[in-house]
Amino acid sequence: MHDKKKILASLFPKAVLQAMTPEALAAMPAVLQATGMASMVAFPFRVGRESRVVMINNTLHRVERPTLKGSVPNNDIYLLDAGEKLQISREHFLIEQDATGYVLTDRGSHCGLTVAGRRVGAGVGLMSVPLRDGDLIAVGTADSQYVFAFITDFENTHW
Repeated sequence: MHDKKKILASLFPKAVLQAMTPEALAAMPAVLQATGMASMVAFPFRVGRESRVVMINNTLHRVERPTLKGSVPNNDIYLLDAGEKLQISREHFLIEQDATGYVLTDRGSHCGLTVAGRRVGAGVGLMSVPLRDGDLIAVGTADSQYVFAFITDFENTHW
């Protein structure tokens, strides 16, 4: 007999990151750009910069990541940073779920983040913050255009 709750929990997202700016949408992998959302079904959910790129006609393009048997990627979603000054670090942040909700942690990024108006990481002393439904996350410096909304319904994520 199959464990229906376990199967459903593995299929449905517990939370999503929704692109809130054109730059955030363009940074997402092409397969996610139709909805502008990255689904989180497992934690920790890790986000970082796509470093496998090529320049074609003055535009950055992703290079297909090889899938090596037994290897685990450093990130669950790779964002393309097309700016002159990079905002997104290769291993920028992660989101975890615990008994009280969700927590965002800076992974030692160079530029940090702004979460619901609070600076996190990049030498400000605050490395983790709780996340609430609707919080805006700006990846990079305070003026970064890579802005995402954290969306969840925590009450319905415990099967």
